Amino acid sequence: MTNPATYPGPPVELPLRLEADPAPAPYCDVCGALDQQRREARAEGNLSAVSDANVEIRDHPHNTRWQRS
Repeated sequence: MTNPATYPGPPVELPLRLEADPAPAPYCDVCGALDQQRREARAEGNLSAVSDANVEIRDHPHNTRWQRS
């Protein structure tokens, strides 16, 4: 009798993605505040908060034209 595998195949190995942090949009107060929070979180070693700030900066909606207020 053979030993049947209890899984369908070998494990999947995902690549480690080390992309740069998204840049805050120029003249955007929200992105500027998130960038500050990200720097503080990184200084404290809170990489979860760094990741959260990156997602918020990346997904924050902006107009296509940057204008100073």
